[in-house]
Amino acid sequence: MTTTGIIVKGVGGLYFVEIDGQVLECRARGKFRKDGLIPMVGDYAEVSLEDNTIEHILPRKNQLIRPPVANIDNLAIVLAAENPKPDFLLIDKLILYAIISDISPILIINKIDVAETDVLKDIKNVYKGTQIPILGTSAKTGQGVDRVEEMLKSGVTTLAGQSGVGKSSLLNAMCPQLSLQTGDISRKLKRGKHTTRYVQIITLPHGGKVLDTPGFSMMALKSLSPYDVAEYYPDFAPYTYSCRYTDCLHYREPNCEIKKQVQEGNIAKDRYDRYIRIIEELMAGKGDL
Repeated sequence: MTTTGIIVKGVGGLYFVEIDGQVLECRARGKFRKDGLIPMVGDYAEVSLEDNTIEHILPRKNQLIRPPVANIDNLAIVLAAENPKPDFLLIDKLILYAIISDISPILIINKIDVAETDVLKDIKNVYKGTQIPILGTSAKTGQGVDRVEEMLKSGVTTLAGQSGVGKSSLLNAMCPQLSLQTGDISRKLKRGKHTTRYVQIITLPHGGKVLDTPGFSMMALKSLSPYDVAEYYPDFAPYTYSCRYTDCLHYREPNCEIKKQVQEGNIAKDRYDRYIRIIEELMAGKGDL
C-alpha cells in the first residue's frame, strides 16, 4: 500500500515524510540514485507503508539549487531595518530569481523597533511599482508578526536574506515552541552568524508551511540573457511598450521610456541603477548570487 506525503526533512540518507499530520522516517529506493534523482525537501512523494520506502517523486513545480528544495510557493525575503545594513542588490537578485522560478516574492523588514528612520516607508517607495507585499515586523516585540502569519497561511514559503536579519527569530515569534537556535550579530564584523544547519519544513500553528534553511548562498542566473531581465521587472512592465525598440535593454538606447520614467520619479533610480549592474554582470559572464 502506498500513500502520498511531503518530504519535510532529509538528514544522512533518511527522509522524513509528513502524511496526514504524521511524520514517517523513510529511505529512498536505490533506483533514485541510479536515475540520478535525489529527493528534496518539499518534494511530494509516494511512500510504501509496508517498509516506509519512498517509491516515487511527483513532478516538481520548481526547484532551487542552494538550498536544494522543491515546490516553493513564496519567497519571504527578510532584511533588517538596522544592523546589518540591507544589501539591496542581493534583494533585487532574490526578487528576480523568485519571479523567474514562478515563486511569489514577499519583503519583510524586521527589527523596525530599532530603526532610526522610517525605513519601511523608504523601502515601500523604492518597490512601489512591483506590487510585491512589504511588511514591517519586530521579532523581538511581536509587532507585525500577525500580518506575516496571515501572508504565509497558504503554500510553502522559504525565507532568504543576509545573515543576522532575524530569520530564525521571526520563525520563533510565529512558532514559539520551536525554540530555534538563534545567532547574535557579530559586533566586530556587523554581520550575523549562520545558525541553521539543515533544511526542514515547519508547519506553522496558524496554517502554512515554512522552510528553515541555512540560507541562499548561490543562485545561478548565468543562463539568463540580459535582454530577458527586464521582462521580470514588474515595475517596468507598464512602460516598456513605449520604448522606441521592441528589444530595448533600457541601457544605452535612445528614446527609452524606462529611463524617462526613472527621470520623472515613477521608477526608483536606485532600483534602476541596480538593474543596470545586474545586466552588466550578465554581459561580463557573471550571474551568481
